[in-house]
Amino acid sequence: MKIKRVQPMVARGLGLKFKEEQTAQKLRGGYYTPLDLASFIMRWVREINPSKVLEPSCGDGAFIQAMADVGGFQKASLTGFELDEVEARKSAARANQLNLSDATIRSEDFLGWAIDNLDRGGERFDAVVGNPPFVRYQFLPPEFQTRAAAIFDDLGLKFTKHTNAWVPFILASLSILRPGGRLAMVVPAEIIHVTHAKSLRSYLGEQCRRLVIVDPEELWFDGTLQGAVILMAEKRASPQQSAEGLGIVRVTGREFLRRSPSDVFEQPQSINGKTVEGKWSRALLDQETRDLFDELEGHANVHRFDDIARVDVGIVTGANKFFLVPNSTVENYDLAKYAHPMFGRSEHCPGVIYDKKQHAANAQKGNPTNFLWFDDAPSAMSKRAQQYIESGEAESLHTRYKCRIRAPWYKVPSVYSTEVGMLKRCHDTPRLILNKIGAYTTDTAYRIRTKASDGERLVGCFINPLTALSAELEGRHYGGGVLELIPSEIERLLIPLPMHANLDLNELDKSIRTKPTHETLERQGGLVLGALGISKAKQASALEGWRKLRNRRQRTTSDAVSA
Repeated sequence: MKIKRVQPMVARGLGLKFKEEQTAQKLRGGYYTPLDLASFIMRWVREINPSKVLEPSCGDGAFIQAMADVGGFQKASLTGFELDEVEARKSAARANQLNLSDATIRSEDFLGWAIDNLDRGGERFDAVVGNPPFVRYQFLPPEFQTRAAAIFDDLGLKFTKHTNAWVPFILASLSILRPGGRLAMVVPAEIIHVTHAKSLRSYLGEQCRRLVIVDPEELWFDGTLQGAVILMAEKRASPQQSAEGLGIVRVTGREFLRRSPSDVFEQPQSINGKTVEGKWSRALLDQETRDLFDELEGHANVHRFDDIARVDVGIVTGANKFFLVPNSTVENYDLAKYAHPMFGRSEHCPGVIYDKKQHAANAQKGNPTNFLWFDDAPSAMSKRAQQYIESGEAESLHTRYKCRIRAPWYKVPSVYSTEVGMLKRCHDTPRLILNKIGAYTTDTAYRIRTKASDGERLVGCFINPLTALSAELEGRHYGGGVLELIPSEIERLLIPLPMHANLDLNELDKSIRTKPTHETLERQGGLVLGALGISKAKQASALEGWRKLRNRRQRTTSDAVSA
């Protein structure tokens, strides 16, 4: 067994720079794989009798242990990479203890090595296994950021700075996998839907004969809200071999680990086309629901959001706690001249109507219901208002990026309100809000301007099973299960707009505030989709598709009663 140590470039800086904000474990991306999952993966790659195995982020050696436990790798060489020297020594010691004589553990950055290897047309591997680091791009030192971007560039893929370290790790691993080889990794569940992994999903779809995601109902890693899945990918043996596409296997508990990995891999029906080209969320639905969604998408009175409305981000203040204040602050500093009504959180808008009554209720609770827009010169301000500005400077707010790039720093740009608003995040399903008092919204919400419909009609029609399902397919979610939609995703939502629908916005507002979401959606399905001639059976199918994806996102157990 050999260990090659190359000094890791500013590796320890990864933990120091953001020490106050992030744990060292998070910054290193070090959430190690449970041995039973590693063994399942090693059993699957063993089936092709690999001669050369790669582990690009071996940590303390869980996959090395699994390799020995599973057996059958006597003739295989193992090359492992681990940036952290301490962990690399653990992996090397474990390989030595397990008598894996043909193992080389390299204490260096895998991406740097992979780039050099690709450039010289070097080593290729029969199998790649592992659990790549979960580290956001902004937390990577500059050298690592450069290498992450270089991997995309070398493969001719579009790069985004919103990426995470696991994305270029998988790209680099697949690029040095030989034709017909197998890649199996534990990766974040967000691979299915996040925008920054779009290039990776496309590359996997192009390069692989078959892709399977093993998607658990529960969390596999203690101490984190981050969901994880197993990605199983078999690379095409030749350019002529057809690509079957993607399948997803939903599992509960650990029972699937007793099965043959090949049986798991071959179990789901693969789907291709728009599913693999875009987000993989569609693969979570059954064929009947996918067909129904496509059918409704083609209806003459079902529109993409972008065709009927425009979405803009809310006001960007750069210091929300300073600019968004309760009535008490307005009174204390004589700021009534600069105070304007605002909302920005779901608890501020529990229904679909924001009016004087709701605003007053928020104010009574002491919520920050006022947006401060300073449009006077300091000389025209009262002494107390000037003192408030000075209090912000005492907290160095004027040095924050969004504040320091404008003059004066306390005058917020792009201040306007719209008839319709939409919160960026939601628990069950997104909703539009009829803004009856012209309240402002910050960047926790969006400003919506209608093109082909009045605001009240758009707000009323937005709540229905089809749009709710569309939001689950287009949006993204992270730890905690909250659904988030960015403007480009909102623009793709499907919105039914029947010419004649018996909508009562006050009744809808009351229903959202007092009833379970599925009851409101079911009722709205009858009013909105029913007005388009869509049968109750199809309405129910769309509703069930939404419920399935919503429950998965929130990790509602299969035995729980759905709400």
